[in-house]
Amino acid sequence: MGTQKPRILPWLVSQLDLGQLEGVAWLDESRKRFRIPWKHGLRQDAQQEDFGIFQAWAEASGAYTPGKDKPDLPTWKRNFRSALNRKEVLRLAEDRSKDPHDPHKIYEFVSTGTGDFSQVDTSPDTSGGGSTSDTQEDILELLNDMILAPAPDTGPPGLGVVPEHCSQLLLSPNLENPMPCPNLAPPENPLKRLLVPEEQWEYEVTAFYRGRQVFQKTKFCPGGLRLVGSEAGDRTLSGQPITLPDPGVSLTDRGVVGYVKRVLSCLGGGLALWRSGQRLWARRLGHSHAYWAVGEELFPDNGHGHDGEVPKDNDGVVFDLGPFVADLISFMEGSRRSPRYTLWFCIGESWPQDKPWVKRLVMVKVVPTCLRALLDMARSGGASSLENTIDLHISNSHPLSLTSDQYKAYLQDLVEDMDF
Repeated sequence: MGTQKPRILPWLVSQLDLGQLEGVAWLDESRKRFRIPWKHGLRQDAQQEDFGIFQAWAEASGAYTPGKDKPDLPTWKRNFRSALNRKEVLRLAEDRSKDPHDPHKIYEFVSTGTGDFSQVDTSPDTSGGGSTSDTQEDILELLNDMILAPAPDTGPPGLGVVPEHCSQLLLSPNLENPMPCPNLAPPENPLKRLLVPEEQWEYEVTAFYRGRQVFQKTKFCPGGLRLVGSEAGDRTLSGQPITLPDPGVSLTDRGVVGYVKRVLSCLGGGLALWRSGQRLWARRLGHSHAYWAVGEELFPDNGHGHDGEVPKDNDGVVFDLGPFVADLISFMEGSRRSPRYTLWFCIGESWPQDKPWVKRLVMVKVVPTCLRALLDMARSGGASSLENTIDLHISNSHPLSLTSDQYKAYLQDLVEDMDF
């Protein structure tokens, strides 16, 4: 007969009373407020004991058996957070997870006291990801002050830093027989390699003249790219120049050819696009106006109009990774709408609102291929499916199979208190 899984609140109170887990402690004599260490797993100073509470609950709940299951810190942390979020008698009082010296969260019991948890702790403690509303609430919290920046140069790409020694003991749920630390550094989030560093970003650029595809190229662009109309563009400017083709090669209407050539000639230094931090930025360096919108890969959404005009000689944000990752997680939780990642530019004319986009002289589509890969992996795993697996293929690495639940956990871990 198997051991019955404990309820999280009585179990958590027992750990707080014992005080043997690093950083897990009551904050007042009335035993209403307590703290939980909340260090991000990718921080360079992360130690195994920083995640003791998450592993202890994974073991107590039966989600992890040492020596049998592979350690999965992001999933442990996500399951612990989800279990607490479902408790009506608890609330998050303070979020200090971004404190550079002591990242932690403070929870508070909203009932009259800790009392008898066999009565108040009636909601289920599942080991899954929780409901869609739970996930969306978590994402709003996780995306606050989100920072996606280049990774520090700590060694070859894709290699985690393993400490030489691990002197601390990680306590098992009974807290009587401490288990030796498995001597593992927190595993690197494999999705991190898709999004950073900036110089590894690859773009697929497709150009259309009057709706006809005349150009497509996929290229790594250190420092971003510049859409230019001539090979003789200013090469002193930063960004990889992407030269749009001569319209005379693909078009037969001389009038249209002349108009397209005029638009291209007025691009000047080009239309620049680059990534900085969690955002994509654009700037117009020539006289040709340009309007942009985020749409589908097959065609732009010309029903709601453009999202903005690319500013001249100033930087403007055209895409934010934070909402994309949040939408991606919602999609995996069952949302019907998949996140959008394709940038469309209408150059030299106004945006084709409520008009056929194929009538515009120059339309350019730009796809960051890493974002397409993230969505393709989510689709291959199936929304909300824990049975299907996602095969993660990243350049210079071996294929990695993730369950959909693990993939969602890595996505959430990617944006929570990100310092890389």
